[in-house]
Amino acid sequence: MLFALSIGMVGLSHGQGWVVPKPSFGLMPNAAAGKQLFAKHCAACHGADLKGSDKGPPLLHKIYEPAHHADAAFQLAAANGVRAHHWKFGDMAPVKGVTPDDVAHITAYVRMEQRKIGIQ
Repeated sequence: MLFALSIGMVGLSHGQGWVVPKPSFGLMPNAAAGKQLFAKHCAACHGADLKGSDKGPPLLHKIYEPAHHADAAFQLAAANGVRAHHWKFGDMAPVKGVTPDDVAHITAYVRMEQRKIGIQ
């Protein structure tokens, strides 16, 4: 199912003229590196504890489980921004200065924290 969602996401992104950014070939995403990158690039809006803030939604929420927002969604969000659709925080702007490798590390950190609270 996750594969089908990922393929659907890629198909949707191509339909909108977007290409899903891809991390370097062979990269092994590192959650520890992702935690530091999250603190630098994401925590101001998504909260240092991933529980959200007055500027952005929590990533420790069922909406962001892998079956609903595949890892490719994080790559697309960082590269292109996101139109508000689940929350009333407004649109998310692209994240300047973050690479696809950085996003892969950040995603590894987010997924690890999600699994700790039962989000699979």
